[in-house]
Amino acid sequence: MTDTLTGTTATDPWADIRPYRDDEVAAVLANLASNRELLDALTRYRLPRLSRTLPWLARALASHVIRRETRGVTSVRDFQMRVAYYMARMIRTSTDDFRVEGLENLRPDTAYLFIGNHRDISLDPAFVNYALHQAGRDTVRIAIGDNLLKKPYVTDLMRLNKSFIVPRALRGKRAMLAAYQNLSSYIRHSIIDDNHSIWMAQREGRAKDGIDRTDPAIIKMLTMARRQEERNAPIGDAIAELRMVPVSISYEYDPCDLQKARELHAIHSQGRYEKSKYEDIQSIVAGITGHKGRVELRFGEPLGTGFDTPEAVAAEIDRQVIDGYHLFPTHYLALEALGDAPELLDMSEVSDVDRAHFQARLNEVPAELRTWWLAQYANPVRNKAERLTDSEIPSAR
Repeated sequence: MTDTLTGTTATDPWADIRPYRDDEVAAVLANLASNRELLDALTRYRLPRLSRTLPWLARALASHVIRRETRGVTSVRDFQMRVAYYMARMIRTSTDDFRVEGLENLRPDTAYLFIGNHRDISLDPAFVNYALHQAGRDTVRIAIGDNLLKKPYVTDLMRLNKSFIVPRALRGKRAMLAAYQNLSSYIRHSIIDDNHSIWMAQREGRAKDGIDRTDPAIIKMLTMARRQEERNAPIGDAIAELRMVPVSISYEYDPCDLQKARELHAIHSQGRYEKSKYEDIQSIVAGITGHKGRVELRFGEPLGTGFDTPEAVAAEIDRQVIDGYHLFPTHYLALEALGDAPELLDMSEVSDVDRAHFQARLNEVPAELRTWWLAQYANPVRNKAERLTDSEIPSAR
């Protein structure tokens, strides 16, 4: 039986949100190779002059490249192996070092719900996937908000890469409740029945101010499916069965730091910020191509049953994320530049090269944005030292 409102069936209740299956890959790739919006987006980025003078030829060339690059791709794993190739090249060209800690403490044949801090739209889960791939483990299914999926071709690309859709744009409490129950059911099914790991962010949206905090509402959503099955199930049991593992990712430099500073400044000075039409796509491209310096990824310990409230779960995730967050020289140099907490400075690993590189980056930041730019890097130092006031800690957004 098919639900005419959602397109789901009794045998495939998550058809509208789940990643694509192997038997769907060929048709999706064929559609992408002829998708005019995707071809135009690619040619504007890679062939700007030709896309203006001979757009039909630019699209034909882009279509040919897509077909060539996806030749022989007949499964999701095939597609991800192509992604892994480009991920390795990105790491070589845009990072100075990539280190992983804690993964050796997790069982390779067991699914986990990785829940981490969120700094980059696409790279946070991509680095998790690359770490798992390098260790010979299966990659994760990735939670992605539908606010990022405004174009059908973006949705297709994300679902090919094992992303599933988190609803954020629905109107009405009943619709949102039903959608979150369905999402919770899918995540639980993935962990328990499919034994397939999940990655999701600890709150909606990136931590643009450098302050990592878990939204308890996400914990409530994750436990919905267990409570539907067993109304009085302790929250600790619902958490433990998901094998939730906090994950910290730290970038020495954030390629989107200036854009984030601009957004924070606008909200502070004007009360609001309006994204441009393709801003999220531009942020994804900037994150992938921009220089990141050193990157460190740290896996924490699975959460057990000892929790009574969503807030207690969120607090433990925060503790592990903050403890696992690696501080680079950029963080201390930013705090030094702000000059408001000299007692927290540890300059023992800050070299003259670090200082010169940091100053060169700072010199490119407009004067009115510098406080916001510096705060992104300085706040993790304050966060580790528990020196953030309640007014500085953001609500989930």
